[in-house]
Amino acid sequence: MGRTLLFGFSAMLHVYVGLRLAAAFAGAPWALAGFVALLVLSTLMIPLSLIARRSHWGKFTEALAWLGMLFMGLFSSLFVLALVRDVALLLAAALSWVWPALIPTPVWETTSARWALAFAAAATLIGFVSARRTAAVVHVDIPIAGLAVELHGFTIAQITDIHVGHTIKAGYVHAVVEAVNRLGADMVAITGDLVDGSVAELRRHVEPLARLASRHGTFFVTGNHEYYSGAHAWIDELQRLDIRVLLNEHVVVQHDAAALVVAGVTDVSAHHFDPTHRSDPHSAIAGAPEHASMRLLLAHQPRSAAAAADAGFHLQISGHTHGGQFLPWNFFVRLQQPFVAGLRRLEDLWVYTSRGTGYWGPPNRFGIPSEITLLRLVPEG
Repeated sequence: MGRTLLFGFSAMLHVYVGLRLAAAFAGAPWALAGFVALLVLSTLMIPLSLIARRSHWGKFTEALAWLGMLFMGLFSSLFVLALVRDVALLLAAALSWVWPALIPTPVWETTSARWALAFAAAATLIGFVSARRTAAVVHVDIPIAGLAVELHGFTIAQITDIHVGHTIKAGYVHAVVEAVNRLGADMVAITGDLVDGSVAELRRHVEPLARLASRHGTFFVTGNHEYYSGAHAWIDELQRLDIRVLLNEHVVVQHDAAALVVAGVTDVSAHHFDPTHRSDPHSAIAGAPEHASMRLLLAHQPRSAAAAADAGFHLQISGHTHGGQFLPWNFFVRLQQPFVAGLRRLEDLWVYTSRGTGYWGPPNRFGIPSEITLLRLVPEG
């Protein structure tokens, strides 16, 4: 999208919100002037922050990124609420043909606009606090038929979609690492979208991941954002940090006397960036021992599930969706992904989709908190 088009689109959406919610300031011209000034600033800052992230404007990049993303979160809520308000007023106007008491009045216009503004401000503040805190641990039991006795209680700590970049730095990552290490998991899985930026920019902010501790180590698969950020360089960097990157391949983990197959696929979009990275669950499991009672697949997107089920995996763990990140976007994720969040079943395959450990874009997690997941294998029945 060209810059002129980007600013024009931003202005068009902001004008709509301004016109529809100006009723909140009836009789308060100075408050209305402040609201207009806020919208003008938001109109400029959102596209400027997107341009700055790509253009690397030195020390101004991060400041613009922070301001733009904060405005994006606030404006997103304002826009959705303005739409909901308009739909409600139209319905009231239509119903007034049979129930005249529902005819929208100036009081309705003013009150509903004020409620929209208040709710948007509250949602942005609550969402910001939720996004910036260290993710809480979510405990999930996965029932596996025929699970070897030695694997009863085997634990996998999953982190995903941290999106280290302009607003998520080493301190945030360090807190996540500390929380994971306290779990004492048997293995750690990072299911993609770790970074938004190059190795040169973000190496020191990803460095804390080298301190992840578990019995069998840390495994990683690429997400779509790794391919936006230089996937090959990041693969080398993560291997330097002693993190095993699985590229359509598997390893056999010996846990006491039992074998656990841990496989990983590249992101489903990877072939658009590198044809040799086409995601392939069948290749990932090829040659795995038949006697292994547990076959685990790490796949960034839930969309890998159909191929994973066909390949004979027992469990797929994924991220990508962020659970929608903040209301009401969770209702739209299902248009692009088969699963949004939580544990679901597809034929004989369990699929766990994490809501993500960080956030992308607006620092907003209103109604959809981030998570660090501790998955525990248990026998079925």
